[in-house]
Amino acid sequence: MQFDRMRPHQIAEAIIAGTPVVLPIGVMEYHGQHLPAGVDLLIVTETLKRLGDRIIMLPPFAYGAASHAVAGAGQGTLHLDPATFLPLAEALFSALLTTGFRNLHGVIHHQTENFAQGMPTDLSFRLAARNAIFRHLEVARGPGWWGDRAMQDYYADAAAGEDPFNWIRIHPLFPKGADFPFDHAGVGETALMLALAPETVDMTRATDGGHWYTETAPQATAALGEAGVALALAHIAPALGLA
Repeated sequence: MQFDRMRPHQIAEAIIAGTPVVLPIGVMEYHGQHLPAGVDLLIVTETLKRLGDRIIMLPPFAYGAASHAVAGAGQGTLHLDPATFLPLAEALFSALLTTGFRNLHGVIHHQTENFAQGMPTDLSFRLAARNAIFRHLEVARGPGWWGDRAMQDYYADAAAGEDPFNWIRIHPLFPKGADFPFDHAGVGETALMLALAPETVDMTRATDGGHWYTETAPQATAALGEAGVALALAHIAPALGLA
């Protein structure tokens, strides 16, 4: 389901049912001459679409911290300083909590090879999620809410999955150590795009530009991409609480 197409009664029913609400997070970044600027976002959105009505997909956030490390200006990279979108992310999460959602997720593919340490875009959304939860709890339960005796079962409840800090979680699209090429515009991402958005790929330009990171791109196939999508779904569906 797409959030922007849902009517009030559908939203209310989804809140009661605890349907996962998912924000695709991406950047606009140069990915060689054969791929579009929105690779990192499209890989997330097109993969999530395969979950159908099992999730609610929010309009995606497309303008993260891409940096100009890959290519300079004029190549399609749109870099935003994380400080500019951190308040927006926090406000969005706060609005979703106020609406009543308690099963919120962000999914990102950009720079997630070391997700445990984090990179600017995912770290901004992770911090925004924590800030929004802390603020919501203090408004709803008052100062000192955690130290109140009513919270004496907090650790036991958290172990059972009833932790308010799990109301919003940020996930990489692929699990750490996935048996799939993780690269930038090489065989891995090119294969994913051939499977998910083939109309955006021009393989005749795969070797243009003389980039080291695109040298493996000609090896990409849609079949390899589909295998990658299957790995991503096997990881992300359980992360969203789907069987």
